[in-house]
Amino acid sequence: MSDESVLMGPRKTTINSVSTVGGAHCETTALRALLSPAGVDLSEPMLFGLGSGLSFIYWDSKQQGLPFLGGRVKPFQLTRNLAERLKLELRVQETGSPRKAWDQVRSSIDEGVPVGLQLDSYDLEYFGSPVRFAGHIVAMYGYDAERAYLVDTAQQGGAVSTSVESLARARAARGPMSARHRSFTLEVAASDLDDGHVIPAIIPALTSCAQDFLAPPIANLGSRGISTAATRVQAWFDRVEDPERDLAVIARLMERAGTGGALFRNLYRDFLTECRGLLDGEPGADLVEQGRDLFTESALLWTSVAHLIERAGVTGNPDHLREASHVLEEIATIEISAMTALSSLVE
Repeated sequence: MSDESVLMGPRKTTINSVSTVGGAHCETTALRALLSPAGVDLSEPMLFGLGSGLSFIYWDSKQQGLPFLGGRVKPFQLTRNLAERLKLELRVQETGSPRKAWDQVRSSIDEGVPVGLQLDSYDLEYFGSPVRFAGHIVAMYGYDAERAYLVDTAQQGGAVSTSVESLARARAARGPMSARHRSFTLEVAASDLDDGHVIPAIIPALTSCAQDFLAPPIANLGSRGISTAATRVQAWFDRVEDPERDLAVIARLMERAGTGGALFRNLYRDFLTECRGLLDGEPGADLVEQGRDLFTESALLWTSVAHLIERAGVTGNPDHLREASHVLEEIATIEISAMTALSSLVE
């Protein structure tokens, strides 16, 4: 439960049973932290995959400074999917009042229950390269009069802290992907989550993710979105204000900004590897292996695309963007094959 101590000043309340190990991706890092007091020790790729987290989005508008390429479902959808699949009790609170929002979180910590927070990473003091992103998710496991103690990705430091004032600003931020001071907790119904709980959730998670990827509602999402990106990327020299600066930012966000590398394809590859082991000897194991091999290939190509975009900015040569476009078309073909195989799985 919670450990309360007075250390040369205001009381500090922390939950010692929370794992503060940072992962590759913010939402799955937070989920591991929230589940750790219950003794749940699922890997980050497993959490990502069971939450049907893989996707693709190409988004650009006049209000944006730069085009955005994303490789996951929208923020918090992964958490909702995971809770449904593993029969976790997900409690979500939202409010327009900063004071009420803080009281809700503090009360939960006082009761020994860590809290997930959706906020804007720009206002967090420990962020090395702050950018506006209101879909960032962290776990909070403690506080004192001045600081909030959080769990974030390994890239940001794992166990970190930020001032209470900066946390309030981050939670109050508005804009794309923002939420109204959203906080959430997870309760595990079973005494633990072993293979007997996880294995039945694998195929529904795989097929749901694959079907959504293959049949997106608009041309900016899923398999169609990758083809859209392949077309648009060729015109980015005319789209951005400063190619050397802006293309480097896009490449960094794609490859190193908490995506697990290769726009989450590395995480999904590792998820499929774990699934292949758990399903060994079962019908469908070969399809999972086929999907794993194809995502291994596409992950390498996504890293190549990020490198080509960065090189285009450094050299000022649009040929690199044209090559990136060709690679994106190749990725679309590979991932359609992978998801087609996975969508055909039967429980």
